[in-house]
Amino acid sequence: MSKKPEILSVTSVARSRLFHIEQVDLRFSNGREVQFERLQSGSAGSVLIVPVDGDELVLIREYAVGTERYELGFPKGAIDPGEDIITAARRELREEIGMASSSISLLRRIIVSPAYFNRPTSIMLARDLSVDPLQGDEPEAIEPIRWPLARMWELLEHDEFIDGSNQLALYSLGHALGVLPQSSKKGLA
Repeated sequence: MSKKPEILSVTSVARSRLFHIEQVDLRFSNGREVQFERLQSGSAGSVLIVPVDGDELVLIREYAVGTERYELGFPKGAIDPGEDIITAARRELREEIGMASSSISLLRRIIVSPAYFNRPTSIMLARDLSVDPLQGDEPEAIEPIRWPLARMWELLEHDEFIDGSNQLALYSLGHALGVLPQSSKKGLA
């Protein structure tokens, strides 16, 4: 399995403002030919920021069209052309929670579904926050939610905190802080 498949052709299937769907024809080393589809992103990726303000996390509640409801998560957004991940994280913080950070660091880089998607997300930790709002491009005001850091693992049980990237960001924060989750009351049978 160490030999990558040969790409026979790449065909554009559809384009939108955000995505480009491609059909990729491959030939594997055993001779088998298959077709896959993938989403290509024209951007440099995105940032997801975990803001820690003293002993609180700052989350946001915003509408998610995929689930057709409001979801709870961390500030996030696309990296604009010419931005690095720190600059993008600072901008998104100011736009989405109205705060600036003088201490931003990378927790982890992920790709949500590499089998179908090529867009990396940089999960960032933001500390030393101060009020410094910047007008964003959201269609409605985003509701910031403060959550006690001491109760961070309770977010995993919250029915609005379902995005896998946000959950991984929470685990990444726990790892960075050396705080492991307590075993769930529900457990596995």
